[in-house]
Amino acid sequence: MSVIVVGITGASGAIYGIRLLEALARTEGVQTHLIVSEYGERTIRHETSYDVARVKKMARVCYDVNDVGAAVASGSFRRDAMVVAPCTIKTMSGLANSYADNLIVRAGDVTLKERKPLILLVRETPLHLGHLRNMVQLTEMGAIIFPPMPTFYNHPKTIEDIVNHTVGRIMDLLGLKHDFYKPWAGDLPSE
Repeated sequence: MSVIVVGITGASGAIYGIRLLEALARTEGVQTHLIVSEYGERTIRHETSYDVARVKKMARVCYDVNDVGAAVASGSFRRDAMVVAPCTIKTMSGLANSYADNLIVRAGDVTLKERKPLILLVRETPLHLGHLRNMVQLTEMGAIIFPPMPTFYNHPKTIEDIVNHTVGRIMDLLGLKHDFYKPWAGDLPSE
């Protein structure tokens, strides 16, 4: 059983976390543990047609963001990876500076200290030097900085196509099979 912790923060792009939860629920042998911040809930309500309670039911377990004593706050809780989708600059900064003022940051900090993959879909643009330094610091600590950048070689026709490609790339990083996009095969040689 693969255990994936998912955090949804208040950055724009709540659909990335929701779509990831849907994908992981369809993946055999995967168990999800979810933490949604207060502003993550607000963003879900504002940006999507999903009900927050429905999103929380997509995970096997859902924790209160303020419960820093929850199971996922401990290194003894076995996890295979954590994904924060989307990830606010505040959450990224907390992780970069080990300032665990809520369960998402605490669980992410523990994921790093246990040397497990921590994937952060950082949502902000443009970036100033402080943001970039925090990204470098997190990369040096072992995190994977993964801004959700659309690709166009797959000729997306809908926002769902763009979201699915990003979620497929996350699944790739987690080592999980999916059918969200066709991998780039390169240009065909000329005859």
